[in-house]
Amino acid sequence: MKAAVLEKAGEPLRILEDVEIADPAPGQVRVAVSHCGICHSDLSIVDGSFPATTLPVILGHEAAGVVEAVGPGVESHRAGDKVVLSPCPPCGLCYYCVRGEAALCVQTISIQTNAFPDGSTGLSRKGERVFRGFGVAGFAERVLTQASGAVVVDADVPLETACVIGCAVQTGVGAVLNTAKVTPGATVLVMGLGGIGLSIVQGARIAGASRILVSDPVAARRESAARFGATDCIDPESEDVVSRCYEITGVGVDCAFDAVGRSVLVHTGIGACRNGGTTVIVGAIPIDDPVTLSPAALFGVQEKKLIGCVLGSCNSLYEIPRLVALWKAGRLDLESMITARRPLEEINEGMADVAAAQGIRTVLTI
Repeated sequence: MKAAVLEKAGEPLRILEDVEIADPAPGQVRVAVSHCGICHSDLSIVDGSFPATTLPVILGHEAAGVVEAVGPGVESHRAGDKVVLSPCPPCGLCYYCVRGEAALCVQTISIQTNAFPDGSTGLSRKGERVFRGFGVAGFAERVLTQASGAVVVDADVPLETACVIGCAVQTGVGAVLNTAKVTPGATVLVMGLGGIGLSIVQGARIAGASRILVSDPVAARRESAARFGATDCIDPESEDVVSRCYEITGVGVDCAFDAVGRSVLVHTGIGACRNGGTTVIVGAIPIDDPVTLSPAALFGVQEKKLIGCVLGSCNSLYEIPRLVALWKAGRLDLESMITARRPLEEINEGMADVAAAQGIRTVLTI
């Protein structure tokens, strides 16, 4: 099959046409990918911000397509089903799944290992193993995944639009509804207005937040945030974000979200939150960018909270259909999230769009 393969960090992705993909094993399905969004996490592997320990690798984890084949024992899918793929397929049986924490399922180790839990990938080239980036490998004509990682959607759902649910929308809306559990009337701060940040804005609007404050140095993204539901836009290059949050709310925000993955934004979020407020780390912070609590005693007596978030704390089997339903009801805007479409052959140009903060989401047509 054709796929965009990263062979060395810091180098462009190569479009190869001789990648081999296996037939689905028991419990797996093979999906013909139609569309895949480019996430900043993909760029972080390509440019070396996150060390690539498993190469060569096919990245791409915000994908949708059509089931092509099912493995033995799979009764939930059939060939021709439209599906949105998820990097966190729940097993439903492990310690975390039975406690309602499906995003922490033991199967999500695939995000770190870029392989199935048993170490296989089902992908190869010239006899060499190829890895499944972020547990999906969506920058390719086909993917293999556990059946629970391919969530069936209605036949009338356009996959070129629904694909962004797989990562950006699921993560951002989920961070609000599931991780932070924002309540009606709450005040929130969203720092960083890419695909995930704007999804957080939409999640806050859906949750009924009374004030949605946003911060991003790119004016066009602040303007987009206002269209998605932001009530107050802050330019961090000319205004002090923490001071503005206190001026607007009086006591600080109830919840702050770092949608970029930078320790400086986490520190800003903690400062902008009221006593008892919650700061959520949604973006992936580079491993050499530590977060410190200083003075930790003050953080403690103010009862502030700092929590992590992976894929919006979502059980994709529930969350993806819920997000599709919100889109059908007109409460979730997916179309405006997509500001560019490119063929797979232009993936490196798409990566450049992300690096330059151009637009919101670039979707590849596979």
